[in-house]
Amino acid sequence: MSMLVTTGASMSCTFGAGTAAFQATTNPMMLCGGKVVGTIQDAAAGVNIPSFGMCTTLSNPAVAAATAAALGVLTPVPCTPIPTSWIPSQ
Repeated sequence: MSMLVTTGASMSCTFGAGTAAFQATTNPMMLCGGKVVGTIQDAAAGVNIPSFGMCTTLSNPAVAAATAAALGVLTPVPCTPIPTSWIPSQ
């Protein structure tokens, strides 16, 4: 069985400036503790995962371009989540 997460669970990105609240969509009729349950398969940016604020990784083409335009000074840009993995925590 997949690991379960509920709407409102706090998420973070190692390159983001803030946290975001998870929004479950795959099982809208299933509740746990009064919150809608989703699974780690609910990983759509903008649907289940909102922005983490400003992005600071040079592997993001927008950050790399902004940094190059600033003559090498790291220049964060607004985050557009690209979920690649999940690390559960308590």
